[in-house]
Amino acid sequence: MKVRHLYISHGHNFFGHHGEPPGSFPAIEVAEIECVAGRGIRGDRFFDFKKNYKGQITFFSHEIFNAMCAELKLPGKSPAASRRNVIVEGVDLNSLVGAEFEIQGVRFLGTAECSPCHWMDEAIASGAEKLLRGHGGLRARILTDGMLRVEK
Repeated sequence: MKVRHLYISHGHNFFGHHGEPPGSFPAIEVAEIECVAGRGIRGDRFFDFKKNYKGQITFFSHEIFNAMCAELKLPGKSPAASRRNVIVEGVDLNSLVGAEFEIQGVRFLGTAECSPCHWMDEAIASGAEKLLRGHGGLRARILTDGMLRVEK
């Protein structure tokens, strides 16, 4: 599994905004993130969100993102639009639900699919929610402290 992009955001644009307009916090691309066991990503909106939160970190497939962009004719769209923290390639993220796994020495527990919601059509493009059903990414808990870095 290769880490292609890393993102943090200081606030929520969609989470908790049902029936309201989205927020305007950007997803900031960074070269590395600090994963803190049981707490989340230092500097991210879900850091210390709640005890044992199942989405302390989120993953999304680079291959799925590229296929969606091709289908929706979105050349040049940034994976930041997915609002996921870690964009990876070379792994079926659905196979990690319920499993412990390691990336760059940091251990995680895959807790659930990061199911796409109606906001995907606004954040990415019309049709994104439907295309991403069953492939929306992975929510996980952070089990050990450590750094993740983008791999060139």
